[in-house]
Amino acid sequence: MDLNSLLIFLLIGAIAGWLAGQIIKGGGFGIVGNIIVGVVGAIVGGFLFRALGIVSYGLIGSIIMATVGAIVLLFLIGLIKRA
Repeated sequence: MDLNSLLIFLLIGAIAGWLAGQIIKGGGFGIVGNIIVGVVGAIVGGFLFRALGIVSYGLIGSIIMATVGAIVLLFLIGLIKRA
């Protein structure tokens, strides 16, 4: 992975984490928190999309996939916190 790919990956993670924070919690988590939530969300989203047979292409597709994964991640964390 070269430097450009890493920067794009982190940017997608930051955007997806921020979007998920806006949708689920009502606010962001700071830049580092957004990146962490977005990167883990991208992993979760990739797994979910593959399991459902959905394919995402390009930058927008990657952001959507990571955001969906981050929303699912935050929802599950919220369920665990309530228990």
